[in-house]
Amino acid sequence: MEVNQTLEALQELINVVAKLRSPQGCPWDLAQTPSSLTPYVIEEAYEVVDAIQTGDKKAIAEELGDLLLQVVLQAQIASEAGDFSLQEIAEGISQKLIRRHPHVFADVTVASMEEVHKNWETIKAAEKGETVEEQKLSDKLNRYRRSLPPLNAAMKISEKAAKVGFEWNNVDEVWGKFQEELGEFQQALAEETKERQESELGDLLFAIIQIARWHKLDPSAGLQGTSQRFIQRLQKMEDVIERPLTDYSLEELEALWQQVKAQLLITFSCAN
Repeated sequence: MEVNQTLEALQELINVVAKLRSPQGCPWDLAQTPSSLTPYVIEEAYEVVDAIQTGDKKAIAEELGDLLLQVVLQAQIASEAGDFSLQEIAEGISQKLIRRHPHVFADVTVASMEEVHKNWETIKAAEKGETVEEQKLSDKLNRYRRSLPPLNAAMKISEKAAKVGFEWNNVDEVWGKFQEELGEFQQALAEETKERQESELGDLLFAIIQIARWHKLDPSAGLQGTSQRFIQRLQKMEDVIERPLTDYSLEELEALWQQVKAQLLITFSCAN
């Protein structure tokens, strides 16, 4: 009964999306393309992660629904173009899971998680007509670039490259590289085009990630924490002011900022 209800619910979602995409449906949905929807795919995936981290079960279910909508919507658009269907998506991932888990669906025996991972990589390489040993490092790194958020991808690329010899002798050399990239970025800001400035900014950020790796720090967690603290301080400011933020001078905002920053530090110290 539960399986039938699940299938009915999925079919209802498919029908709703098809209706939205029909000439009698929603102009916004009808105007969307796979490319125009990519920001929403990323946004919904991040919101799923945030909900999971908060542990709010209701929010998790809701955000997973929003992410599922993006899958169904992409499939609907592709189906309209004759490219592929939701059925092909489901069949493809099922076949891949069966193929990559021979210890579950075939007669392969494994003794550890490491063996599972090794088999997975071997099968994955074989699907591309390669062996694990034949896989180029550049191909592996490019997959990280395509599949991970930029900050996470840069850290992963850095870690993998270091393992094959692309590494400094000591952390002082890493700091030297950072100073070099900082100088080049400052020069680009003063003299170069926007494209060149962004290129140098990327180099500078990559150098910071190297420093984080050497000190075994997570740059994504660090940046996430900074964003969270910024919002907490801003929220605290908004709780105590009587006028819109735009009515305050920069000096007044700075004074308020330092005040709430100190209050939050005291609260944090007392809690620990």
